[in-house]
Formats: sequence, C-alpha cells, structure tokens
Amino acid sequence: MSDSISAAPAKIAVLRANGLGDFIFALPALEALRHAYPAAEIVLLGLPWHAQLFESRPGPIDRVVVVPPYPGVRDTDPDTWPAPSSFFEAMQAERFDLALQLHGGGAHSNPFVRQLGAAFAVGLQAPGAPPLDRNVPYVWLQPEVMRYLEVVGHVGAAPVTFTPRLAVTPADRQALAGLLPALASDYVVLHPGAGDARRRWPPSRFAELGDALAALQLQVIVTGFRADEQALVEEVLDRMHAPAVAAWGSLALGPLVALLAGSRLVVSNDSGPLHLAGAVGAPTVGLYWIGNVVTAGAHYRGRHRVLTSWQMHCPECGQHCMREPCGHDTSFLLELDSATVTAEALALLAFLAEGQQPDAAPLAAA
Repeated sequence: MSDSISAAPAKIAVLRANGLGDFIFALPALEALRHAYPAAEIVLLGLPWHAQLFESRPGPIDRVVVVPPYPGVRDTDPDTWPAPSSFFEAMQAERFDLALQLHGGGAHSNPFVRQLGAAFAVGLQAPGAPPLDRNVPYVWLQPEVMRYLEVVGHVGAAPVTFTPRLAVTPADRQALAGLLPALASDYVVLHPGAGDARRRWPPSRFAELGDALAALQLQVIVTGFRADEQALVEEVLDRMHAPAVAAWGSLALGPLVALLAGSRLVVSNDSGPLHLAGAVGAPTVGLYWIGNVVTAGAHYRGRHRVLTSWQMHCPECGQHCMREPCGHDTSFLLELDSATVTAEALALLAFLAEGQQPDAAPLAAA
C-alpha cells in the first residue's frame, strides 16, 4: 500500500457488510464518494441482501461482492463457502485503488481490508484496533451518518446530502401489488419490531396507536421484518379493535421499499425498516432509547419526529445501561406512553396535510 491516495481512483472497495439500518446510514457517504469520483467503479463488499437490494436499482453502487464468513465481519456458517483465501486472491486481482472500511471499529474489519491489497486504505479505528493507511477515530456517541461522511471526507469526498436516500423502482411496486392487492390508497405502517428487545415499544401501545389512526379512515399495516417478529405483529393485531393488515414473512426487501414509500406515515421502533422508510421519502415517527437516539436519530423535523425514552437504568435490575448492558431484554421505551406517541403522529399528519415540503427529496425512481 502507498502512503497517499490516487488523485482519481478508478476502482473503490467499500466494506459495509451488516444490517439494513446500519447500511442506510452509510448511503450519504456513498453518494459523496460517487459525486467526488463519478468515473470510478464503486464496489460494495456486503451481504447477499445487498446484492438483492441493488439489483437494477439506481444509486451510488456499481456492483456488490458478497463477503465470505470472516470473524467479526460476517459470522455465519462457513460450510458452503470457499476458503477466505480464495476470496482475498480474487479481490487482490481486482487491483483496487482505494479501500474504505465503514464496518465498525476495525479490530476485525481492518485486517480484512488489509488483505484486499488496495493501493490505499482508509477507515475507522477504535482504541487497540490495527491501523490502516489513514484512520478516523471510532467513538460511540457520534451520529452514524456523520461517522461515515467523516471517513470519505478523508479521501476528498465532500457531503452532497446528510439524508440517506434510496430509489424506489417499478419492480418494487409491482412486487408489492402482488403481495398486498387490497392495499388502500391511504395507509399507515406500524413496525413493532427491533433487533434488540430493549428498543421495542410494547405491542399493546402500538395497538392503541393503530386504533387512533384507523379512526382517521387510514388503513393500518403492521409489518414484521425479522423471522422472530411474527408474534409481535400478531399481538398488535389481536389487541386492536379496528381491522388491520399483517405484512410479515413474505415481505421481501423490494415490496417493503414500495410499502414504506407509499405510506402516509411510518411509526416504528429504532430499526432497519424505520431508517429505510426515511430513505425512501416516507414521513416517520421514530421511537428511541436515549442510548441510540444520538447515533441513529433522524436529523430533520419537517417529515420526521424523534421520540426519546430517557430510561437509563434497567427496569429489572437497576443497572445503568448507558455504561454497560446488563443482559436483560426488558423494554427501555416504557416512558413513552400511547397518548404522547399518538399526539405526535397526528400532529405530523396534520402538518404534512398543509402541503409542507419534504426536508430532502429521495432519489429519482427508475
């Protein structure tokens, strides 16, 4: 590796092989990279779902290469994969001019990036992590969007937006029509799931919110994204008095993109679908624990409202969990009552009904 970046890199690798919401936060950095180097080929080193999402979808990425199992980068069953050595040999043959590590603090991801053989490598570095050619300190309490913009800024890519944006395609809409043919023209989406149970608002309160929104003659769609969210969706529907529609199980990424983009409002826990909704232009009410709102909360308020629970101590054991998690899965969002969330949702709907302009337009659809 050299000690400086090429003035105009022809091929750029970006490592970001994690969850849906995590990836959405990196979109402004990828847009900045595309704007700075319009002729470069930008290759995302990601997961199979990245390849699915960006098949025939306009955006800043030219190609997705799925990474093999690698400790701390992609922890999964390696039995069906070739040895990582063959992957790195293929990547070295690509002759990347630049490699960017946007995949955590670098303890595992920086050695991974080193093995790509790029001429120059830049990325995040937590204390104790091995360095790359240029390093950006990884500090927990930093907005995720700004974290990745800071990394690409070190290679001459200035921000063109601070808002994650993702295009919606005709294929997305066609797939949604096939799955939910009875979808109303005016509907709202409630998403009661989240990867961490501590970030989940109780289903009973989602049900109360759903009834309030249904009273406005809005169709209520309750979504699940992860395999373990079926029970949450069913509990919300069981507790609602008004009819609602479950969208769980068969809702792949394309239909989910279209569903969120067409919604009058999305109310969700801090989760991948919440951040995807914002990226495709949907108004959102996000429900956050204080430990995550700094890093993951939406920046603008014209179309997005951020409601925060200030619960810092575990409701079960009393440990201060801003310092270290205690291991309990109790919700930390109990401070957010149904009346507060409902009032915020209705206020945002009323504000948008006045014809207010969005904070930032999504990418043009194909």
